Amino acid sequence: MPRQSGRRSRYGAWEGGPDPLAPPYDVRAAVDALGEEVLAGASLRDALRDLLRRGPAGQRGQGLDDLHERARRQRRDALRRGRLDGTITRAQALLDQALAAEREALAGRDDEDARFAEAQLDALPRSTARAVQELSDYDWTSDEARADYQRILDELREDVLGQRFEGMRQALQGADPGNDPQAAAALRAMLTDLNELLGQHARGEDTTDSFAEFMSQHGEFFPEQPQDVDELVDLLARRAAAGERLMRSLSPAQRAELAGLMEQALGQAGVAEQMAALSENLRALRPDLSWGRGERGRGEQPLGYGEATGALAEVAELDELLDQLGQEHPGATLDDVDVEAVERQLGRGAADDVRRLRELERELRRQGWLTGSAAETVLSPKALRRLGSTALGRVFDRLDSASRGRHDLRSAGASGEATGASRAWEFGDEQPLDVVRTVSNAVRRSASLGGGPISLDVQDFEVVETERRAGAAVALCVDMSFSMVAEGRWGPMKQTALALSHLVATRFPQDALQIIGFGRYALPLTSGELAAAEPDFVQGTNLQHALQLARRHLRKHSDGDPVVLVVTDGEPTAHLLADGEAAFAWPPRPETLRATIAEIDLLTRYGAVLNVFMLGEDLGLRRFVDAMARRSGGRVFTPSAHDLGQYVVSDYLRARRGRRSAG
Repeated sequence: MPRQSGRRSRYGAWEGGPDPLAPPYDVRAAVDALGEEVLAGASLRDALRDLLRRGPAGQRGQGLDDLHERARRQRRDALRRGRLDGTITRAQALLDQALAAEREALAGRDDEDARFAEAQLDALPRSTARAVQELSDYDWTSDEARADYQRILDELREDVLGQRFEGMRQALQGADPGNDPQAAAALRAMLTDLNELLGQHARGEDTTDSFAEFMSQHGEFFPEQPQDVDELVDLLARRAAAGERLMRSLSPAQRAELAGLMEQALGQAGVAEQMAALSENLRALRPDLSWGRGERGRGEQPLGYGEATGALAEVAELDELLDQLGQEHPGATLDDVDVEAVERQLGRGAADDVRRLRELERELRRQGWLTGSAAETVLSPKALRRLGSTALGRVFDRLDSASRGRHDLRSAGASGEATGASRAWEFGDEQPLDVVRTVSNAVRRSASLGGGPISLDVQDFEVVETERRAGAAVALCVDMSFSMVAEGRWGPMKQTALALSHLVATRFPQDALQIIGFGRYALPLTSGELAAAEPDFVQGTNLQHALQLARRHLRKHSDGDPVVLVVTDGEPTAHLLADGEAAFAWPPRPETLRATIAEIDLLTRYGAVLNVFMLGEDLGLRRFVDAMARRSGGRVFTPSAHDLGQYVVSDYLRARRGRRSAG
């Protein structure tokens, strides 16, 4: 056997476009994209929907919007294939051809019967359907004319039955139910059994055995091999609906012509009544299909019955796809999208795009970035930490100097300055380990046991003793009223609150932060609830209720320094009545201002620092916050929406430095 020479291969980076072995999605990039929209003020639901619509940036494949546009173009092209009245046009042409041949044959005869026959032809109605009906008993002189006339009925019957039952031609093996009694009997038997089966299904009866028996007897009519009655109903109902849509797409006169021709063709086979009953049964079982919607064909070529109904069936499926890809209905998910229909209509690549988007949505949940049901999806704590970290990073990037931001960021969170002493570690300790003393303890313990390898044990650990640092009770009251949305301040407000929440959680865990959102009413919010919050277009700025909840939070954490931060763009226009209902008025009523000032006085007596971050140039708000600052001894800041986070976080860090120095 000849010896084969070895082949050398060279390996390098893929240079042929997107890496075919790379994952079809970057989950972290998708989380960051969601975060971008949430920080800009969007709700998580809208952010997730937008991500799936446009597709993950920089990754292969298309989003739902691109697929939706392709489906829309496909629908337009389907309606441009031709005119939907081709069946009537074909029948008219065959009838004219038959009458011309018959007249020619009659002209060659010189008898009264020929003249009487010519008079019959001259008296035919102009309607093709009525003319075909009147000619059903006519004794044709011309064999060619008789054949042309019969083709009108045979072709239409074959088209209708072939469109409704895919296996009709194979099942009847070329026999014509209109001219073959045995074929007609087989067809009638199948339709009778089918209507009985659908009747049982409509009554809610168990049809498992009946369906199996039906398929064993008539399965040759259904090469698609449906697995149960539901699949059979769906198969037949879609085709019947396409036929009904064809009728609705014609003018009233054309509709009457086609209905008359179909009645004549099916009646000749003795199945007209059973076909009508079948249509009624299917319509009752699948009323959700588009039975009564007509379309307008825009092509020049006349389409036969099968071609026209095929185009309309495709349009109906594309309509369903457009609805599924639009994801507009409540509770919509990618699981609603029929991937097989996408592949049939838009191709394998489009189906793969949907599968990739589905996998991305599932991975966001599987990896713990999203939680909750499909109807109420929320960001997980893991995602909120990443989102808060991003928001905080942006805030610090905007600070004027590193000493005001990054220095505090690195040193923040320590329990206090090290005292130089250490103590044994206890469960729950967050102080840093004293590495030298920990290792020394392990060495001494090993020596006391006779030497050997040194290993660490729980009893060896010691932590660095630190000074006790007093915490703070912080209430961040954020305005969520209509004006915040209208003036584009919703996103910056969210970003500021999430940044401060992340800073406190990661660097100042001894501080107790409560976010309080207020519109016409106020309510405490977690960072997750704030991230998911959507604008409520109800007017009202109930600062009094917000300060009331802030006071409750400060009392709950009475061992911390009380701090209240207020972000708002409008003067108070609502307050709580004795029964707990909110009273709203514009301009603000004196009783609203008095109720709000009463809460400010209570907080001031409690010793709280109350700083206000005023957005916008509202003169009424300016007068109110200036009076509020004088009354409480707090400060007023007037940042732009873009700089809001920088001002709030800087003020918080400044206050912490002040407390540390005072300590």
